Amino acid sequence: MKDQGKKAQAYKSSGRARRFAALVRKESYQVVRDPSSILIAFVLPLVLLFLFGYGVSLDTTRTRVALVVEETSPLTRDLAASFEASRYFSVVAGRDRREFEDELVLGHVRGIVVIPAGFAADHAAARHPSVQVIVDGSDPNTANFVQNYAQGTVANWERQRMSEGRSMPPAISTEQRFWFNPQLTSRNFLVPGSIAIVMTLVGTLLTSLVVAREWERGTMEAMMATPVSAAELLAGKLLPYFVLGLTSMTLCVLLAVFVFDVPFRGSVAALYALSATFLMPALGQGLLISAATKNQFLASQLALISAFLPAFLLSGFLFEINSMPTVIQWITYAVPASYLIPSLQTVFLAGDIWPMFARAIAVMFLIGCMFFALAARSTRKRIG
Repeated sequence: MKDQGKKAQAYKSSGRARRFAALVRKESYQVVRDPSSILIAFVLPLVLLFLFGYGVSLDTTRTRVALVVEETSPLTRDLAASFEASRYFSVVAGRDRREFEDELVLGHVRGIVVIPAGFAADHAAARHPSVQVIVDGSDPNTANFVQNYAQGTVANWERQRMSEGRSMPPAISTEQRFWFNPQLTSRNFLVPGSIAIVMTLVGTLLTSLVVAREWERGTMEAMMATPVSAAELLAGKLLPYFVLGLTSMTLCVLLAVFVFDVPFRGSVAALYALSATFLMPALGQGLLISAATKNQFLASQLALISAFLPAFLLSGFLFEINSMPTVIQWITYAVPASYLIPSLQTVFLAGDIWPMFARAIAVMFLIGCMFFALAARSTRKRIG
């Protein structure tokens, strides 16, 4: 009797394995035959990656400013030449600030740098001569940039004169160093962050669309009528898209390193551990949306609103989380991309910091388990 029980158990296990393999094979064929899957998994990521790599930049260079030199002297000409040689400014020169007031209001110039009359005399007498910077405050980011880089240009000019022995050394000098991204190149943190956006689209949007299509066509109910549990069905649908998501991520990483020259200082193991864990909540959310809606259009809208927009706006990808209102900061704790994006940026720019990665992996895993539990429950209720 014991031998017969073991044989029955082995047969049952082998039958379950065959059913699961058949589900995975069927879903894999569907992925290959579906043009929208290839479009979302490979074409759309390429478009987004090139957009963030080349089209979107937070580095402000060649900002158009007006340079007003109210008196002509060797000293003021030397300082004006420093502004004209700066790679951060495109300079339009003049003698009176009133010439450029309308230009500033219309946005034709972003600031007016004024070297006032008496600058040379104040400098010679060590009376702390000043350079006035007038900016348009309607664009705070550009205004801060113009102000800060104008101050930096003056400071560099003074240091250069000091090194040539033509100026008294300042009482205190400040030296700035930027770790991990010394050139402050925005591409180096935009491209790793965009990989998380790509994985959100592949995981959540693609899964919700494909599974919702099966609900619309009635094939999902037909499959549930077979001796397949909801957990087996969801797992069978998960695996092909899980592999597809990792493949899309790999393609993006190769482009980031070899096309966009983003440094990669971490390990491949950390990269795949973070990405694989992130796909759990992404795929689970897609399955939950599809099971709850059964409609492709509604599923796509919910996926964009509940997954893509939070990943884009509430993850720290473009906007600093600490600068958000407290209520919004609490909401970001439920956004899986808010754990993946800083981790990916760390892998690329700093290297492996496993205490940080372990926390991110644990939280993403818990969120993924919650989504899968809700998806399985919703699927059983829909079938029942």
